[in-house]
Amino acid sequence: MPVIVQNRQRAVAVDQKRLGRTAESILAAARAETAELSVLLISDARMRALNRRYRKKDRTTDVLAFPLREGRFSRFRGKLLGDVVISLPAAKRQATEYGHSLRDELERLLVHGVLHLLGYDHERNAREAAVMARKERAILRAIR
Repeated sequence: MPVIVQNRQRAVAVDQKRLGRTAESILAAARAETAELSVLLISDARMRALNRRYRKKDRTTDVLAFPLREGRFSRFRGKLLGDVVISLPAAKRQATEYGHSLRDELERLLVHGVLHLLGYDHERNAREAAVMARKERAILRAIR
């Protein structure tokens, strides 16, 4: 289960190797251990640009997921699950706001992003949001 972590921002320090191992644990806990995953760490400015382009929301956000097993890429059906993109400055702010470590926040955001890649969606309706939230909690318990 190869995981590639790329850090394209300079404002927040992060242990990329540890984050990669965490992502592997998340994939295993989500029963997607054969999948390949890309994790991209970026600035708020880049995240805002991505959010504006792909979601038509002109503001930064904490995490975006770009699945490669649905939509126009679904015909490839390879092992590559997709990309999880995280704004490290947003993650750092949220860690402070929620009163936990940056590591804990990155775990939470990675789980959230991976679940989106696996087809979970909290925005369609309250029932699906509840299912996704339960799955997030279960995976976080499994990896900690």
